[in-house]
Amino acid sequence: MTSLLVAKQYLKLFYSKYEVYITPLMKFLLALISLLLINANLGYMNVIDKLPVVLIAALMCSFMPMNFIVIMAAFFVMLHMYAFSLECAAVVGGAFLLMFLLYFRFSPKDTAVVLLTPVCFALKIPYVIPISMGLIGTPSSVVSVACGIISYYIIHFVGQNAAVMGSAAEEETVAKFKQLIDGILGNKEMIVTIVAFAVTLILVYMIRRMSVDYAWTIAMVAGSIVNIMVLLLGDLMFDTNVSLAAAIGGTIVSFLLALILQFFVFNVDYVRAEKVQFEDDEYYYYVKAVPKVTVTRPEKQVKQIAGQTKIRKS
Repeated sequence: MTSLLVAKQYLKLFYSKYEVYITPLMKFLLALISLLLINANLGYMNVIDKLPVVLIAALMCSFMPMNFIVIMAAFFVMLHMYAFSLECAAVVGGAFLLMFLLYFRFSPKDTAVVLLTPVCFALKIPYVIPISMGLIGTPSSVVSVACGIISYYIIHFVGQNAAVMGSAAEEETVAKFKQLIDGILGNKEMIVTIVAFAVTLILVYMIRRMSVDYAWTIAMVAGSIVNIMVLLLGDLMFDTNVSLAAAIGGTIVSFLLALILQFFVFNVDYVRAEKVQFEDDEYYYYVKAVPKVTVTRPEKQVKQIAGQTKIRKS
């Protein structure tokens, strides 16, 4: 454990020292992965479905605010939809407009969540999102998570039904609109997933704010169990065909990833916890103080021995 804590201190020092370079690099990678996934699932406009174009767009995002990445990703989706079908572009554009109004109103700082949610779905570990945001986010983060879920299912639906919608006659405009709207709003799996993630996020948030010992660990365990239960309950009620093995396996992996997040964000020593009581002219205060787990980085000492330089760690 000591070696891990030392490594954590070195990582924090490294990030603080090179933050001006690391932050643009992380933005570049996030934008690059998001745009590549969009092109891989859609790819109807050949002009933007090229690696040089994606690299240039990701490079632009690296020097812009985080919300610019969301706008760029939505722009890529809209261009692909327009190349595929004008009806698709209209319906998806309306859905994006509604999501942006909710997102920028309630949780504009959760940009990474909107982008990482579809990525985690593609990696088969989507359940890490509600658990993690319950630990480091707020209840309003539900909006960002929901926007990410809807974006993923819209792209997934169009990709899966492209052949059917593409074979429809051009005169069947109304039928295309109905098929798209029914496919998005009537997606029971998407609705169950949104409800499960929202319940999990809020539950984890409420428990981790409690003053009980090991609140974060309890919150992660409870959130993982409730997430599986809500998904299975939704499957029983709406026949969403949720795979029990995939849900359990994905939740376990997500729990382990959340443990890593806890180590870097909230690593405390409950053994040395103290309860303090003090007062002022108007109130009595009862405070529980839990110290953080820290370790001093070993410092190098240079000693001259018989004309030779020897470096020793203390």
